[in-house]
Amino acid sequence: MKLITFSITILTAMSTCLSGNAANFGDDLKFLNQHVDVVVLRDKSSQAQVIVVPAWQGRVMTSTARGASGDSFGWVNRKLIASGKKEPHINVFGGEDRFWLGPEGGQFSIFFAKDVPFDLEHWFTPASIDTEPFEVVSQSASQVSFQRAIHLVNYSGTEFDLKVNREVRLLKAHESLTDLGVTLPSGTNAVAFESVNTIENSGTQAWQKKTGLLSIWILGMFNASSESVVVIPFEHGLESERGAIVNDTYFGKVPADRLVIGDGSKKGVLFFRADAKYRSKIGLSPHRAKSVLGSYDAANRTLTLVKFTFPKDTTEYVNSMWELQENPFSGDTVNSYNDDGKMGHFYELESSSPALALQPGESVVHRHQTIHLQGSEKELDAISQATLGVRLDAIRNVFK
Repeated sequence: MKLITFSITILTAMSTCLSGNAANFGDDLKFLNQHVDVVVLRDKSSQAQVIVVPAWQGRVMTSTARGASGDSFGWVNRKLIASGKKEPHINVFGGEDRFWLGPEGGQFSIFFAKDVPFDLEHWFTPASIDTEPFEVVSQSASQVSFQRAIHLVNYSGTEFDLKVNREVRLLKAHESLTDLGVTLPSGTNAVAFESVNTIENSGTQAWQKKTGLLSIWILGMFNASSESVVVIPFEHGLESERGAIVNDTYFGKVPADRLVIGDGSKKGVLFFRADAKYRSKIGLSPHRAKSVLGSYDAANRTLTLVKFTFPKDTTEYVNSMWELQENPFSGDTVNSYNDDGKMGHFYELESSSPALALQPGESVVHRHQTIHLQGSEKELDAISQATLGVRLDAIRNVFK
């Protein structure tokens, strides 16, 4: 069976949850305020803003770099939210930074009960990462912190008690870019934020490989255009040493006109079409991934960068295949998904922590940072070259 993760299951289970998206950030904020309590983080100018929803696990729903009238970067599933209904398998509210836990499939899955078949009928998202709220413990103009106690049982019957602490922070974009070795041009609008996600083994038993491990999994859903392209740098090396460059067979092999490795002159980067017109997903293992990935939307002159915690001392990541697995810790570090319009007009950028073998009282932190930049291609080009290793004209033309 193919690796079936969050994206494929929602397409089948939630085909009724279609969505039109708001024209701008102010419209999305107005809509969300009508249906759920929100926290808005903003800088002093109110140009950089972020909407966070405590009721949906403290997720970042959307953000803007140009105030209320600016583009709204996160995909918002308006139809599902407005309906007020709860779906049985998963509630896909949207959002560009969502707290999640793995693995999804396999003998250590937390989405399947013990000994049930690996099929959609028996697949259920734990309520604690779907419909149940996170508690706000502190809040300021630029940050909001949450906590949640969670109890889970995996497919093999192993019980997990964990304490989750999650903080969403609005960052200074120029400082985030400085950390990446580049300078923010004066004519470029930007918004940067991060989630700091901590899980602690709050139980009395150590988490062990033989009975299953968990991972922190952060997923972002972004509004797609016909010119959106995901760009993922990767590590060079022989397949005999590092394995395949990319797993591109999640939903059947990705066609060559939607996935390109290298641009003809520069290797070490791959391009994945993110136009919400063809369901497909890719993943990179810890042997190939780097700590940054991104996308460029030429239609809206928007460069998006994602960087995340990527420890170099481990290569074991949970595997989410919907089957009993020979290698349950051979999963991906980063993923990208492109919808086909049935679910919504979005694509995803995702990162995961390693598999977590925690002793009682031990904890691990996974940071996931998102930066959106809007400006002229000349202004954005140097940033793209420095962070993703490729010129914007190569991104813009790769699928033409």
